[in-house]
Amino acid sequence: MIKGLFYLECRLDDQTRNGDPLVRLNACVKWEMFRSELETIREKERKSPAGRKPFDAVMMFKVLVLQLLNNMSDDVVEYQVRDRLSFMRFPGLGIGDRAPDAKTIWLFREELCRAGLVKRLFKRFDRYLREQGFTARKGQRRLCRRPFNESAV
Repeated sequence: MIKGLFYLECRLDDQTRNGDPLVRLNACVKWEMFRSELETIREKERKSPAGRKPFDAVMMFKVLVLQLLNNMSDDVVEYQVRDRLSFMRFPGLGIGDRAPDAKTIWLFREELCRAGLVKRLFKRFDRYLREQGFTARKGQRRLCRRPFNESAV
């Protein structure tokens, strides 16, 4: 039996109906509020227009959120974003889209660290979730009642 994109869409709909917590997280967070801070690491002048354009900063931040909530290494989050439909959908990637590799994830996080943004962004994320009536806990793929530990970032 040949399964096409309609089958994929049905699987994603089933995940949503069955309570995928990442769908809830995406629905409750206004991710664009992080864009201006995230884009500050991209303000440096490029040496040439050659090479691939960088991944969207908000999408990369969502990958870091996945990584933190699930306590994954860069290599594991790369694999999971490529393998799991829910982890692919959360940052906004489609089945045919290029996903960030472990080195790209590491470099993005390092740039945020150098700019002094990691703790500030995750504190803001945690505060926003609490204002919405949720909290996220590190190492858990669910929304829960205790604030997550941003010191692990």
